[in-house]
Amino acid sequence: MTTMRMKSRVCLLAAIFAFAAVRAWSADDPKPKETPKAPEEKTVTTTHTLTINGQTINYHATAGTLLLRKDEKGTFEPQASVFYVAYTRDGVDTATRPVTFAFNGGPGSSSVWLHLGALGPRRVKLKDDGTALPPPARLIDNEYTLLDSTDLVFIDPVSTGYSRPVPAVESKEFHGVQEDIRSVGEFIRLWTTRNDRWQSPKFLLGESYGTTRAAGLAGHLQEKLGMYLNGIMLISSVLDFQTLSFLDGNDLPYIVYLPSYAATAWYHHRLSNEDQARPLAEIVAEADKFATGEYATALLKGESLGENERAAIARTVARFTGLTPDIVESYRLRLSQSEFAKELLRDKGLSIGRYDSRYTAPERERSGSNPEFDPSYSALLGPMTAGLNAYMRGELNFKSDLPYEILTNVHPWNWYANARYLNLTETMRRAMVFNPYLKVFVARGYYDMATPIAAAQYTFDHLELPEGQRGRTEMHDYEAGHMMYAHKPSLEKLSKDLHGFMAKTTEQK
Repeated sequence: MTTMRMKSRVCLLAAIFAFAAVRAWSADDPKPKETPKAPEEKTVTTTHTLTINGQTINYHATAGTLLLRKDEKGTFEPQASVFYVAYTRDGVDTATRPVTFAFNGGPGSSSVWLHLGALGPRRVKLKDDGTALPPPARLIDNEYTLLDSTDLVFIDPVSTGYSRPVPAVESKEFHGVQEDIRSVGEFIRLWTTRNDRWQSPKFLLGESYGTTRAAGLAGHLQEKLGMYLNGIMLISSVLDFQTLSFLDGNDLPYIVYLPSYAATAWYHHRLSNEDQARPLAEIVAEADKFATGEYATALLKGESLGENERAAIARTVARFTGLTPDIVESYRLRLSQSEFAKELLRDKGLSIGRYDSRYTAPERERSGSNPEFDPSYSALLGPMTAGLNAYMRGELNFKSDLPYEILTNVHPWNWYANARYLNLTETMRRAMVFNPYLKVFVARGYYDMATPIAAAQYTFDHLELPEGQRGRTEMHDYEAGHMMYAHKPSLEKLSKDLHGFMAKTTEQK
């Protein structure tokens, strides 16, 4: 009887504890946790008409998402939802119709800048010099679009725009040089396959870090996926990051930035009367000759540079930068981009823009060596953001409550574990050797202080293509900055140059 009572008490206590545990669990979490589901693909297609030079163009716009499923482990579970906008012209043969995949850079930038600034059928209206109009932003037909010559696919890499990793996947799986190339490459393969465009002539068009991505994709698409390209168009190019890295022991950036400093000083009327009277291109060419000659030699000498020689170099650098020899010498003959941006108009209490050095902004503090912010970025951020959000919901009928990430933080970015400077020059060279029909277009802005014109020249001078093959690259210069298309005369010229490049590249011989 005693044993039976003890067993009954044990069972009763166990039941009480179990009930209490259930109540506690229910109070904190009333439902069992479920694995978050991957979002479904979504596309919205609308029809539009555009008139360019009296020619009517009917086209479809498709705004949507594609799920990337393949990962490095070989699984085909959804990994990310990638947002894109594709423009396809009606009534043309897609077998011969070119298609261009376009993206910006950052890393961490959406494609809005190229989309609504340069290439798409609609663009944000700005003043002709590229400065913003009073808000709200307004969209207008883009008579300089490439849609008359090529279908366009604007890609927002993972974490930008409306693109996101699925809930079960960490964003770091896409935040790196190779990770980014693989995911964007998979998007291009999937879009091309689903839309039956393997026979179409194919182009990549990237801006800034997007040019880095384009070089990497050229190798990846051709060698890994067998997708050969007709052309690559690089807007404000950077393939070799040593040219931009103002780090101890690296004198290269000071050399390749000097011609851009000269262009900027000329624009702001800080040069001598004699030099101000000369054409911009002439001043830049002379500054470049000095930079790659006497100036490069002087920097190479380091502390062995003689006092008289140092003084002579300082005077010439001062001549091209609009600064005084004393200021140049106080920086050891080496002014970084941010230091020059702060120094040039310090006497006026102004700093100049990084993306476009034509822009200026008042500085709260006249001391220091770093501008408070970049006025060339802030001038375009608001109009592009408002224009994009209105355009998506209004004209394209794509509705999402997600914030459209114009330029977001994707750091830490995996630049390669053991490399000090990322350099995809060899990747570009190999892609061009691998595909002897591949041609490259490079657009450079005189007032671009993010990716200076001489840096692109240095990079392609070291491409080391086989004898007689350098003609497969062409460079074009514009009197504007990093987003040279914000400047209407430069946008008109850029459109003409891109149309010409594509026509030559797709010509059958």
